[in-house]
Amino acid sequence: MSNSSSLKEFLLLPFADTWGLQLLHFLLFLTIYLAALLGNGLIITAVACDHRLHTPMYFFLLNLSLLDLGSISTTIPKSMHNSLRDTKAISYLGCAAQVLSFSFFVSAEYSLLTVMAYDRYVAICRPLHYGTLMDSRACVKMATAAWASGFLNALLHTGNTFSLPLCQGNVLEQFFCEIPQILKLSCSDSYLREVGLIVTSGCLVFGCFIFIVLSYVQILAAVLRIPSEQGRHRAFSMCLPHLAVVSLFVGTIVFAYLKPSAISSNTMNLVMAVLYSVVPPALNPLIYSMRNKELNLAL
Repeated sequence: MSNSSSLKEFLLLPFADTWGLQLLHFLLFLTIYLAALLGNGLIITAVACDHRLHTPMYFFLLNLSLLDLGSISTTIPKSMHNSLRDTKAISYLGCAAQVLSFSFFVSAEYSLLTVMAYDRYVAICRPLHYGTLMDSRACVKMATAAWASGFLNALLHTGNTFSLPLCQGNVLEQFFCEIPQILKLSCSDSYLREVGLIVTSGCLVFGCFIFIVLSYVQILAAVLRIPSEQGRHRAFSMCLPHLAVVSLFVGTIVFAYLKPSAISSNTMNLVMAVLYSVVPPALNPLIYSMRNKELNLAL
């Protein structure tokens, strides 16, 4: 294939070569997908319907659940469809839509997790100013900024990636379309332009990560100054779910892309992709609902 204009479809990497294992993969992904739909759907319904949960923390949690639903709905259904139909194909436009959607939801979720770290910082370190700094208007603006930044980032990367000439075939070594795998098919030095954009985005991601870390350093210092054990326990219970979600989200992505090349293989790449694209959206509702009396009562 000489260039991207002649491409009609891409071929995705299957999880198995036999029908029995493909059916097992379909059933496993179906179970995970339904669990993610149920968990995130319950959180969205509880926060929207229970006035006691109309606070900044739960408002951001509702947005997180929406992003998780979008993220997991971008990758899993097509993979299940291919396993059930015993095919590897995804159309060119379908692949572009998948890249745009997944990049959007992941970018927006990371921005939102940064905003949620700021919310926890204000709640613990500046409680007297919490009502002023985190009023409803400010929360809506921050959530909107997270969604908008995710969309602009996804639009920029998707447009740039699919403008590159592709002449290295149409086989992607992944179970869904993602930018690094598409760049491997590029046949010119113009792919360096997208690599430059990825490096720039990586610097912004690292900046957000540093902000989250510094926020929790100050939160930890403030919590340790609380005289009562009950107060410290309550403060920790407010922050630990968010910290666990950030660790799961960032840790799986970092390990997937920075793992040693010696352990890199198609099977390992598939497992890593499942860890950062499928597991977090499915586990986040469980993490936030554990030991959360307000949310459990609302549910």
